[in-house]
Amino acid sequence: MTTVLVTGANRGIGQALVEEALNRGASRVYAGTRRPLAHPDERVTPLILDVTDAGQIRAAVERVDSLDILINNAGVGGYDDLSDRTALDEHLAVNLFGTYGVTQAFLPALTRSQGAIVNVLSVTAWAALPLMSAYSVSKAAAFSLSQVFRAHLAGQGVRVHAVMTGPVDTDMTRGVDIPKASPESVARAIFDGVEKGEEDIFPDPLSESMAENWRNGAAKALERENAALVGMRP
Repeated sequence: MTTVLVTGANRGIGQALVEEALNRGASRVYAGTRRPLAHPDERVTPLILDVTDAGQIRAAVERVDSLDILINNAGVGGYDDLSDRTALDEHLAVNLFGTYGVTQAFLPALTRSQGAIVNVLSVTAWAALPLMSAYSVSKAAAFSLSQVFRAHLAGQGVRVHAVMTGPVDTDMTRGVDIPKASPESVARAIFDGVEKGEEDIFPDPLSESMAENWRNGAAKALERENAALVGMRP
C-alpha cells in the first residue's frame, strides 16, 4: 500500500491531492500544513509543517515511518513587479528553498522505498507572468531544481516529476476572470501522470496544449543529454 506526503495540504490543490490519494487506496496520507488540521479519515496523519522551518521539517521526518510519494505542493503566489526584493525573497523561501529542504529531508525514506518526488510547479516557469514576477522567477528556479534532482536521483531509483500547472481555481487566482481547471481534476491528472511515469505532467487544458511540443522539443532533448553527463565530471 502507498504512503503519500502532501505539503500545503489545507486547501486548493493540496487538499484535493489528499482526497485523491485516499480515493486511490493510499494506506497513509501525511497532510503537511502550517496550522492544525482535522480530517475524518483515520488514514490521514496531520503534520505541522512550515516548509521554511527546518525544525518543523526535522520533526515531520521523525513522524513518518515510510514514504512512497512526496508531493511538494506548498507554495506562495503574489502580485509584484520585482521593485521590492522582499517579495522575491519570500517566494524563493517557500517555492524553491522549501521544496529543496523538504526533499533533502525525506530523501533517505524515498530512496529506501524507490519512491517518487512530485513538484507542483507552473507554466510560468517557462513563460513568466509579469503580473506575478517573483512567483514566476521562483517557479522557474524550482523547475530547474526538479531537473537537477531528476538527473542525480535516477541512479538511486527515485523518480522526479514536475507538474506544470496552468490556471487552477484556487485562492491564488480567485480574482482573475480566466478559464480555470478545478483542483480535483488537477489532482487526478497528477496521480495519473505519476502512475504512467511521466517526467513532466500537464494536468489541465492550458498546460496540456504545451505537452507535445515540450516532450518532443529541443529543450527536453537537451535536458536528457545533460542528465547523461552526471557522474562524468572531472
